[in-house]
Amino acid sequence: MRTEADDAVVARLAASKGEDGATFLLPHHVAAADRLARLIERSRLVPRVTMSYDPARVGGGRKGGNGAAEVSDSAVEARQALNRIAAQLPGDCWGVVFDVCGLGKGLQAIEIERRWPRRSAKLILRIGLEQLADQFGLQPHRASGQGGAVRGWLETRPAMFADG
Repeated sequence: MRTEADDAVVARLAASKGEDGATFLLPHHVAAADRLARLIERSRLVPRVTMSYDPARVGGGRKGGNGAAEVSDSAVEARQALNRIAAQLPGDCWGVVFDVCGLGKGLQAIEIERRWPRRSAKLILRIGLEQLADQFGLQPHRASGQGGAVRGWLETRPAMFADG
C-alpha cells in the first residue's frame, strides 16, 4: 500500500512554481506517476515492510523456489506492462521514475547514488514522466473552450419519452 511519503517528491514538484508562475510538473505528469506507482504496486516487485499473519503465508512450507508460482495473474500482467514501459524509456529516465514512483526515493538520494550533479534527477524525472505520460496517452490539460467530444457506450442517445 502506498503512502503519502511515496508521493512526496511528485507532489512537491507539482506544487512548486518557477519564476514564470508555472509548476514544474504538470497534471499529466502527476497522473502518469500515479498510474505507474499503482502498476508497480500491483506487480508486487517492491517488498512488503509489514508482517502478514495470514495462515497461508506464515511458515509457508515451501521447499526452495523463488515464489514465482505464487505470483497472481494480475501481478504477472503488471510486470509485463512494466517491462514494456522500461523498454521504451531511456535507461536513466526509467531508473529515476522507478526509484521515485516505485521505491519512494528522494531526488537527492538518487543523485548521490549515481554521482550526478545537484538538481539533475529533477530534470530527468520530468523528462521520464513526459515520455511516460505520452505512452499512457495522457495529454497536458487543454485551454478552456477546447473540451473533447463526449463519448459514451451508446451510439445514439435514446429518446427520453416514447412517441405516442
